[in-house]
Amino acid sequence: MGVQERITTTVSTKGQVILPKAIREQRHWPAGTKLIVEETPEGVLLKPMPIFAPTDIDAVFGSLRSTKPPLSIDAMNAVIAREAKRRARD
Repeated sequence: MGVQERITTTVSTKGQVILPKAIREQRHWPAGTKLIVEETPEGVLLKPMPIFAPTDIDAVFGSLRSTKPPLSIDAMNAVIAREAKRRARD
């Protein structure tokens, strides 16, 4: 769709806008796609909502599998006890 091609749509009495089929197909936006609506100086911008919320490494730390062999329950308890003693000192 070039600059010369202008597609128009109408806002309904309920504030709904129908996105033309050509736009939905070009963007791969099937029915039910959630869109973020942003107001910009040029107008309104529609962007698909990310599938996953933005996050950082601290939020997912520990969720990946370790390459080390698993610890026994006794070994885990010993590590927990050491850390508890360390935190009690601090």
